[in-house]
Amino acid sequence: MIPFFLFLLGLALGSFLNVVIYRLPRGLSLVRPGSFCPHCGHALRWYENLPLLSFLLQRGRCRGCGKPISLRYPMVELMSGLLILLAFKRFGWPAGGIFYLFFLLLLAATFIDLEHRIIPDEISLGGLVAGLILSPWNPLVTPFLAFTGALCGAGAFYLLGEFYSWIRGREGLGGGDHKLLALIGAFLGPWRLFPVIFLAAASGVLTALFLFLLYRKPLSGSTALPFGPFLAFGAGATLFLPQEVLLSLLPAIY
Repeated sequence: MIPFFLFLLGLALGSFLNVVIYRLPRGLSLVRPGSFCPHCGHALRWYENLPLLSFLLQRGRCRGCGKPISLRYPMVELMSGLLILLAFKRFGWPAGGIFYLFFLLLLAATFIDLEHRIIPDEISLGGLVAGLILSPWNPLVTPFLAFTGALCGAGAFYLLGEFYSWIRGREGLGGGDHKLLALIGAFLGPWRLFPVIFLAAASGVLTALFLFLLYRKPLSGSTALPFGPFLAFGAGATLFLPQEVLLSLLPAIY
């Protein structure tokens, strides 16, 4: 029964994470008012706010105005429920709780960056502080490695962004990206930043090529893709890929 209740807890926390994703970049309170439809302002009753279930029963539409509910809501809830099972199965307690928090931070950063092209400091810097505080219980790092990982993550992307700006005369990496990589470094340590960046860059290039083939639009230096979601993907993949795969990707490091 424990996995079942963990999954329910993950769904509930995913529902709250949706509140964070919608309200935080808009400067709204996370507490008041209660949940409401973003289209018509209809205040949701408790039975309209059940994770996953309400979306299915209402066929993906608001009871007040009938407009479609974004698929992001059930996606985040389901991903949150599955990730809590994955984290605790892989790491147990308390490390499972630490990495589940890490996943929630990455999910929030991903969906906010996709919609608004920003990563709020409350997510990146708040997560960085959490990673440093929790490092004594993190099996992948020591407090020193967590601090070093955060410095390496922030410093590497800051220097890369400055170099790009000097070469191209415009910003290439947002400030939120190097703060997010500092967060990732605090949880994963400095050595795992190499596969994170490699996988993020590779997935970003593949996505750009896919979009080019899909829409037939020419790629240029001004083509903007938020990099936060790719960093989040790289971090998640690095955490769960077998050691043999990481060794084949970066043999000089592993």
